[in-house]
Amino acid sequence: MKKGSSQIAVDTDPELACPVGPVVDIVFSRWTTPILWTLNAHGRQRFVELERRIGRITPKVLTQRLRQLERDGLVVRTYYAEVPPRVEYEISELGRSLAPLFAHLAEWSADHLGRVEEAREAYDAAGGPR
Repeated sequence: MKKGSSQIAVDTDPELACPVGPVVDIVFSRWTTPILWTLNAHGRQRFVELERRIGRITPKVLTQRLRQLERDGLVVRTYYAEVPPRVEYEISELGRSLAPLFAHLAEWSADHLGRVEEAREAYDAAGGPR
């Protein structure tokens, strides 16, 4: 039986095979989630405030992630032409629309992360794959 062209596309295009893949790439990179979580939880912040709240992120990486999030429409950057100049970041409406997703993930984490840890310990105790 010959596959239709739409089935071939699903088989060869990972975005069609897993439609959440592009969202995962945008939202769940190493530092994106903590940045969005922090802006959603604490509101508009200056760079240094974000850096302190997130911790362990380098200024270079924070700058790169904020630029990407601004480009993706998830963060709004506001520049104030003062002396000295001031820049503030806040989550956009588009970014805020991810809040229910984060809430569900936080709930899943609270309910199931202990079981994940137990599974890891059991796996490691058994010596891993055989």
